[in-house]
Amino acid sequence: MSLLPFSSRLIADVGISLGDEGKGRLIPEITQELAGSPAPVSVVLKVNGGANSGHTAGGIKLNLLPAGVVEREIGHLAIGAGVVADPRKVWWEAAPLERKGYAVLTRLLIDERTLVSDLTHRLLDLAWEDYRVNVLHEEPRGSTGRGITPAYLDEVGQWQITFADFLGGPNFFARKLAQRADRALRVIQHVCRVSPETFAGFFDRLTAAEQRANAEAVALGVFTADEFDFTKFRGAAPFTLNLKQLTATYWTAGTRLAKNIGEVRELVLHELQAGRTIIGEFGQAYWLDKRHGYSPNVTASHTFTPEFFESAGIPVQPIHTFGVAKAYDTKVGTHTFLTQMDDTHPLTVLLKRLEFGTSTGRQRMVGWFDAVEKGDALRYGGYQDLMINKLDALTHAGDWRGDLLLCTAYEDATGRRFTHVPRNEAVRRSLRPVYAKHPGWAEDLSGVRHFADLPPNARSYVAAMLRAIVAVAYSGEPLPAVLPNLRYLGVGPDPAQIIKDIPATAELIRL
Repeated sequence: MSLLPFSSRLIADVGISLGDEGKGRLIPEITQELAGSPAPVSVVLKVNGGANSGHTAGGIKLNLLPAGVVEREIGHLAIGAGVVADPRKVWWEAAPLERKGYAVLTRLLIDERTLVSDLTHRLLDLAWEDYRVNVLHEEPRGSTGRGITPAYLDEVGQWQITFADFLGGPNFFARKLAQRADRALRVIQHVCRVSPETFAGFFDRLTAAEQRANAEAVALGVFTADEFDFTKFRGAAPFTLNLKQLTATYWTAGTRLAKNIGEVRELVLHELQAGRTIIGEFGQAYWLDKRHGYSPNVTASHTFTPEFFESAGIPVQPIHTFGVAKAYDTKVGTHTFLTQMDDTHPLTVLLKRLEFGTSTGRQRMVGWFDAVEKGDALRYGGYQDLMINKLDALTHAGDWRGDLLLCTAYEDATGRRFTHVPRNEAVRRSLRPVYAKHPGWAEDLSGVRHFADLPPNARSYVAAMLRAIVAVAYSGEPLPAVLPNLRYLGVGPDPAQIIKDIPATAELIRL
C-alpha cells in the first residue's frame, strides 16, 4: 500500500519497549519521506533524557545531539527544556561531527531552560550505585554513570542551573555551582557513605570511560586525551574538588555555546506556522518512564508523547506518534524480563552478538517479542504508526532452527490471564508469559524491499505481531475504525534495508 499522510506536522518518535528499539533510524526515514513535500522536516527536537540515551542514525552513534544531525537538509537541531545536558558533552559530540563534515553548531539551538548537568552529577550517580551495592547490599541498578538522575533531582529540588545561566555573569554561575558541589560532596560522604579510596577512584573511572568513548575524537586530532582527564578536578583532600578548575572549565564550555542558546518554543511555533514538520526524538522508551515504568529500573524523565509539549514549551495540540520496536525484545539492567530467552538457546547466541548498548556497551539480555507491553503502550499511550526493526535477525542461521515464540498474554499460578501489564511490580514478577508459536524461515531477508517478497513465514510472523498488539490494546472491545499502521519494517542495519509497502493492519490481521 502507499504510505498514508501523517496526521500532524508534529511527530513523536517514541519507543514502546524498554529502549534500544532503533528510534534514531526513524529520523532519516521520515525526513526523506517528506523531502520535497509542502511540509518538509525542518526541526528535530531532542525531548528528554541526556547523554544516557544512545541513538544510531546513518551509521553515526549519538548520545546528546539529535539524530537529525545526519540529515543535512534539516535546518534546526534543537535540545528542549526537558533535557539535561552537559555543555562539555555537547562539544565532545559536535566537534568530531564537524570535522567529518556535518554542520552542527550552525543548526543547534539549546533551550534556555535546558538543565545543565556536570561532574558533580556523575559523581553522585556513581556514589548512589555504590550505596546500593555496598550499603544496601542490593543488585547494581546498571546506571550509565552520566549523572542524569541526580541532574533531574536538582530540578525537583529547585537547585537547577540552566543554560540561561551562561548568558549572565560568571559570579552568579560560580556561586550556584559551588553550592551544588557542596551538596553533592556532603551526600557522597555522609549519606552514600562512600570510602575515601572509592571516591578518589571515581575520577579514574570517569577518565577511563570517556577516553574510551572519545577515542575516535582523539585519533582525529579534535581533542587530546587530556580533555577527558577527570583527575584534574579531584581535590587535594578526600571528598573535595578542585572547584576553581571545575568552574572555569564549565563556564568556558557553556559560554562558548552562548550563540546556540535561545527559545526553542519560539522556533517550533515559527516552523509550524510556516507549514513545516517537527520531529520530537525521545530517549529511552515507554516502559522506562519515571512514572509509568517500574522503579528502580526507570529513567528520570518522561519518555512518551505528552512530554513533547513540556519540552518544546508549546500548547498541547494534535500530534502524530510513531511507536518503534524490534521484532524481539532486549533489556539491560535488573529488569523483570518475562519473555527472556534461555542463554543456551541457539537464537540467544545469535542475537547477543548484535545487542550491546549504544551508550554503555553493556551486553543486552534478549527475549521473545512481548505484545502485551506494546499493546499496553498502544492502549494507554497511543500511537498512529509503527516501525519494527531487525526482522532479519530472526532468520535461521548456525545452530538456530525452530519456531518463534510471541507473547500474547500473561498468566498467574492459578491460570488467570492478564492481557495488560499489571501496575504492581510484585504481581508482574509472579506471572509467566503465554506464547503463540510461529514457524521460522531460512531465507535471507536483507535484500527484500517489498512485503509481498518476504517468505510466507516471515509475513505471517509480522502479521501475528500486529494482531497480538491490537488484541491486547482492545481486549474485550470492538476494534476501532482506524488502527495503527506498520509504516516501516527493518530487514537489515543499512538505511536502505527498509520495507515500506506493508498492508494495512486490518489486512495483516486477516492474514
